[in-house]
Amino acid sequence: MTFMLRPLRPILAIGSVGFMLAAGGCGGGSTSAPPASLFVSLGNSIVVVPQDGTAAALTVTVTGLSGSATVAVNGLPSGVAEQFAAVNGGPSGTLTFTGSASAAAGSYSPTVQASLSGQTASQSFTLVSAVVAKVGNATDAALGVNGVLEQFMSTSFQVAEWDGDFFGTGATARETTMNALGPQHIRLQSVSQGVAMSTNRGTASDWDFTILDQTVQPVLASADHSPEFQVAEAPAWMCNSNGQLDVTNHVNDFADYAANLVRYYNKGGFDWGGTHFQSASSQPITWWGIFNEFNGNGLTAAQYVTLYNTVVPAMLAVDPTIKLSAFEFSDYGLGTGDGGDPMKFLPTFVAPANAGGVNAQVNIISTHFYSSCDQTNTDVDLFSTIPQFVANVNYFYKELQTRSDLASVPVWVTENNVNADYEGANSMSACNPGQVFVDDHRGTSAFFAAWRPYVFSQLGKAGNQALYHWAYDGDQQYGEVDGSGNTYLSYWVDKALTSIFASTPASPGPNILKLSATDTSTVETLATEGSNGAVTVMVADRAVHSSTDNNGSGDPRTVVVDLSSFGSFSAASLLTIDAATSASSGPAAVSVTPASRMTITLPGYGVAFLSLTP
Repeated sequence: MTFMLRPLRPILAIGSVGFMLAAGGCGGGSTSAPPASLFVSLGNSIVVVPQDGTAAALTVTVTGLSGSATVAVNGLPSGVAEQFAAVNGGPSGTLTFTGSASAAAGSYSPTVQASLSGQTASQSFTLVSAVVAKVGNATDAALGVNGVLEQFMSTSFQVAEWDGDFFGTGATARETTMNALGPQHIRLQSVSQGVAMSTNRGTASDWDFTILDQTVQPVLASADHSPEFQVAEAPAWMCNSNGQLDVTNHVNDFADYAANLVRYYNKGGFDWGGTHFQSASSQPITWWGIFNEFNGNGLTAAQYVTLYNTVVPAMLAVDPTIKLSAFEFSDYGLGTGDGGDPMKFLPTFVAPANAGGVNAQVNIISTHFYSSCDQTNTDVDLFSTIPQFVANVNYFYKELQTRSDLASVPVWVTENNVNADYEGANSMSACNPGQVFVDDHRGTSAFFAAWRPYVFSQLGKAGNQALYHWAYDGDQQYGEVDGSGNTYLSYWVDKALTSIFASTPASPGPNILKLSATDTSTVETLATEGSNGAVTVMVADRAVHSSTDNNGSGDPRTVVVDLSSFGSFSAASLLTIDAATSASSGPAAVSVTPASRMTITLPGYGVAFLSLTP
């Protein structure tokens, strides 16, 4: 937009702009001054323009020449309007900017330009189109579990020979690090040599709990002392030539095996081949998961129902107080009809008990979500899977509602990470055999600091009640800590979510507040209120810089948090996790001044937690 300026008053040029010229020679001399120059200066180099129409001002100072000048503002994004008002008759004045949600969030570099007498002067500045998140002071009963964020965080161990000695050297320090994470019902998945029974010859050598208990015993002594033991796979002698459980011939053997595990940990042990096997801990295991990802491990839905209906009663006969996790599904491709589509399998499980459905006790129903199984997928690809996670959770709840005895069963996500792929034979990808396997570092980079909070928020709002990281001790694709117990950035992300939105099955978390945001495509927001009136607002920046980015840096985002629906707060703090956060020492909260509108800026992928005390 162009503005006319009043004639400029003459000014005295000084310094390098104006100086006297002396000329000598016969007949005397003369002096002259060079032409004056036009100048534009701005009061700020950055102007934040909220997307809700709230005005943002920029002081413009014009000096130099006298006469009638024009001022133009070039390079403004669509959706941002400007208006100039002269001060005391000009020529200087104030530019006022107003934005709307149609102005894409992000940073722009417009210029203010003045023109006069053939001269032009310009000055660039940064204009930030800021997302506005308006937090209401009422609970949103349509989200979570009747308005409550009943989602606890946890982690997992795959117990096998390759990581069975994790708690060996430096066990105390490693337990301390894990305890600080605050996981509930840590998941223990026993596979390979972590399966305690190897043969069925009736001798003591059939059983060996050494590798299993190298992890189980420290976990029983840690955190909430209440892990979830997933009876993930069958002993080899119960499997067919493809390594898959032979349900037809060995379902009762698998039930006996699972029952002996319950005896070992909960009921004083069992005798086998003249030897007594008993856990070293007096702490029992209450939660048990029945088989792992049956749909990817050779079973049909009907076979899994048979397995579940046979195994669970055998375990309950040993200890009727235990609780059971059912299904444990490898979940992907909702509505596609492929091997990961719950629509293909869940209806069989929840069919009426007298029509082939489950008839044994179900305390929770579990599923597993990964955003990729291919390291070549872009950041955009991975972020785009989160709405699918939500759709799957909604589908699970819809199906559970078809049976009155299952209607109150909660959904838990017992595995979650960015990429499910792993190294197969000859260093090739297990998911993509023709492709060399490469670790996906998005599981531990700043990308994760945007991705996991986005997952947590969306699933929590959908009523999911547990979110498990896969897995605790792992590499840069999977881990929260490495094999030596050193923390990755992912550890601090999960620790923040666990502590800030504290929830347990026995003590549900805070209420989810109503919130409206002008941008939900690149920023995820979540607001909660505790029983003490404390308010927490989470902002996750998931703005992708380039559509081709794979573990990119993300784009900056500024979010104005509107708290005007509340009264005043006495104190506030901000905790930020992004690429600048130390993976070894983690983030540190800083005190900020509470106000009715507070601004949060993230330089790229990351998350910020604004905590306000009444």
